[in-house]
Amino acid sequence: MNQSTTPAMTEPARRRKQLMRILGDDAIVVLPAAPPRIRSNDTHYGYRQDSDFWYLTGFPEPEAVLVLVPGRAHGQALLFCRDRDPAREAWDGPRAGTEGAVAGFGFDDAYPIADIDEILPGLLEGRTRVHYHFGRDTAFDLKLIGWVNHVRAQVKQGARPPHEFLELGHLLHELRLFKSRDELRLMRRAAEIAAQAHVIAMRTAKPGMFEYEVEAAILHHFRRHDAQLAYESIVGAGANACVLHYVANDALMKDGDLLLIDAGAEYRNYASDITRTFPVNGRYSKEQRAIYQLVLDAQKAALAQALPGRPYDAGHNAAVATLTEGLLKLGLLKGTLEKNLESGDYKRFYMHKTGHWLGLDVHDVGEYRLAGEFRQLEPGMVFTIEPGLYIAPGSKGVPSRWQGIGVRIEDDVLVTKTGHEVITDGVPREVDEIEALLAER
Repeated sequence: MNQSTTPAMTEPARRRKQLMRILGDDAIVVLPAAPPRIRSNDTHYGYRQDSDFWYLTGFPEPEAVLVLVPGRAHGQALLFCRDRDPAREAWDGPRAGTEGAVAGFGFDDAYPIADIDEILPGLLEGRTRVHYHFGRDTAFDLKLIGWVNHVRAQVKQGARPPHEFLELGHLLHELRLFKSRDELRLMRRAAEIAAQAHVIAMRTAKPGMFEYEVEAAILHHFRRHDAQLAYESIVGAGANACVLHYVANDALMKDGDLLLIDAGAEYRNYASDITRTFPVNGRYSKEQRAIYQLVLDAQKAALAQALPGRPYDAGHNAAVATLTEGLLKLGLLKGTLEKNLESGDYKRFYMHKTGHWLGLDVHDVGEYRLAGEFRQLEPGMVFTIEPGLYIAPGSKGVPSRWQGIGVRIEDDVLVTKTGHEVITDGVPREVDEIEALLAER
């Protein structure tokens, strides 16, 4: 992905200033870029910048470190990065260099990454608190400890080393939870691309094809529109749809199979996350239709709770109640609604939560609970609503006609001032709409 074509760099600069205002003048932030990842031998995975680093910098290169020093007279937002190197750039592409970092990304100053051992201890000196992600990168942890120890060794000469180390995510991730106008523009585009790909997948899939052929159609659409996979796509036909994290995507799709597709696009580092389940032959069977409609009803019940001021878990509770009541009516659960909810017997067929935060990460950052209680939804939050039912082959006490049916329906939802917006509405959900689309093949 061409990360250098992000929107105006004023957005990361605004975030940096906002974070520094919260931290105060006795703090310092140290945040390294993501390292390159080796795939095998001397080949690498495509580079993906650390989400926190990207949020605060918009800088797409590895071997870089962001340092925020609130109140520093000679510059508060500093970047250590690679120097320009024509020989290496001939192999790996252009680098911003220190001058480009300042001119193109709005830093107050930039230094060669090779000089960090000499410069960073001086920036730590006199700061009370260090905000950093300890435990993410053991090698960098040791470097930071070494820089702090260097300052400590100068105490007799009057140096003042930091004495408090705080998890950076505690404050930063709360900022990331609330999406700005620019972020929502990117997320809507990611959702639009993914929705189009799901429609293409519905029009592509037919009995006798392999799952990977449908997966290829999805990826083709992503790349044609300057997006990439937000995660490994799940394309599971028949009983494969009952495996929550199925990624083999290599089975033959048969007449009578349902096909569950969980695929999201990443656009400018922002993710979308969509799941649809439809019949490969174009028509739901009686049992498939019943399970699908029940999952759809559960999603609608959860969507009705996607309102500002409602607890985050209200949607999950509504979905669970709807699914459990429906399973009782179908005879797949026994007893009363209250007893099944209390015992959790529904978890035989629905074993995951109904959603998660969404943003720069598919499972995005942000606390779900505050002071031990589920937090209230607020405008600017984006999360998924994804109920499902999975009746695996061999399920004890379940008639064979229900076995092997797996259904999940997932959409991306923005909380607004007055309610919510489903930003992935570009893919049909209703049974009749899906069958009408499949009939056009």
